[in-house]
Amino acid sequence: MLQKSLISELSRRERQIMDIVYKRRSACAADIVPELPDKPSYSTVRKLMSILEHKGYLYHEREANNRYLYHPVIPAAEARASALAHVLDTFFKGSAGRAAIALLKKSEANISEEEKKKIVSLIEASERKGR
Repeated sequence: MLQKSLISELSRRERQIMDIVYKRRSACAADIVPELPDKPSYSTVRKLMSILEHKGYLYHEREANNRYLYHPVIPAAEARASALAHVLDTFFKGSAGRAAIALLKKSEANISEEEKKKIVSLIEASERKGR
């Protein structure tokens, strides 16, 4: 259900909340409020988290103190893959190569020797497979 459009269907504030929940692995509204820009009210964040739950992005567990602890429905790795697929489709016509070139062209690209070796290794492996 969420695989293809995780990012595209969320508002800016919903994406910000999801980013925080993924970073923390779980969070209650009180955890989220101080991390958001333009500090919304606690009740606004609770409402948005409830909306995200209704949309199927979050689920909650009630703790002993009646606090709702929210967790992402989609594992972080799947969410990353979905977000990356969306970016590739939207900005690079589905081409991982075009995206890699754009990233490597950035003047701020700070690539370690280990990362360079890994990139070269992946390119060589791709060539051996005829891709």
